[in-house]
Amino acid sequence: MRLALFEPDIPQNTGALLRLASCFGVAVDLIEPCGFLLDDRRLKRAMLDYAADLVLCRHISWPAFLARRTPRSRLILMTTSGTVPLHHFAFAADDTILLGRESAGVPAEVHRAAAARVLIPLRPGARSLNVALAGAIALAEGLRQTGLFPEP
Repeated sequence: MRLALFEPDIPQNTGALLRLASCFGVAVDLIEPCGFLLDDRRLKRAMLDYAADLVLCRHISWPAFLARRTPRSRLILMTTSGTVPLHHFAFAADDTILLGRESAGVPAEVHRAAAARVLIPLRPGARSLNVALAGAIALAEGLRQTGLFPEP
């Protein structure tokens, strides 16, 4: 299982997601451009010292990411406009969970490339979760379903 971040624009959220991936032993695809510099102190503060154990693959663009993807890995887009609730979705071990930009989500071409568009159900009136929280919830569910949580 992998985590992909599409053009993130808040360094603290990206740092939290990179730390999460490091702790769970999950590789991350960072699809640029980012809305901040990768040496941003806020990113580093959220990551703490977990960068050393992180498997990070940077891609200069969406087309560059697509060109380097493993073809059998499904792209699972987490989106508020999803069609399948998270608790009804069946993850596979080689899935890539894709998260959009905090400010704008992902463009239509990214939606079209996704094998599934999954949403985290919220109470009526709630618009969305913070992207780092949504990523943590989705990744934990994917790891739980596939038995890929690290052993203590």
